[in-house]
Amino acid sequence: MIKASKTITRGAPFVVISLAAFGWVLAIGDSSVGSQDAKFVARIPRPVDDDMHHFMEYVFEPNYKRLKAGMADEPKDKKAWKAIKGDALTLAECANLLLMRALDENADEWRRLSVAVRAHGSELYQAARKSDYTVAHKAYLNMLKKCNTCHTQFADGEHQLRP
Repeated sequence: MIKASKTITRGAPFVVISLAAFGWVLAIGDSSVGSQDAKFVARIPRPVDDDMHHFMEYVFEPNYKRLKAGMADEPKDKKAWKAIKGDALTLAECANLLLMRALDENADEWRRLSVAVRAHGSELYQAARKSDYTVAHKAYLNMLKKCNTCHTQFADGEHQLRP
């Protein structure tokens, strides 16, 4: 026991000096440390607009409206399928952006639904690449179902989407 205490006692000045040096660097604001921190923080994804309504209205809604029109009937040509592919891919990728906007309350459910929207959006995109309307339409309906589940839980049931 005495030997262990001497080892701890001998190491104590090193710990104190190390902490003091670290504190001094923070106190004087070493520009190289601050610069590195700023560069790191700049690379972290963060919302441009924290208002979820704005995000949904300007990012999701235009894609949804075009996709709704495009999926109403089986597309007849490559141009129609291309529009569906673009909107499906955009919605699927935008579901990734939902993940970083998780709410403080029920964050796990928010993330689960965001991942489900992304998965169905991805299925829709892949089916559209193959011009497979049956599979695409099923994925489209499943995606809307998850969107509506999220709107029910997090938007008091407002903004229900119709195919």
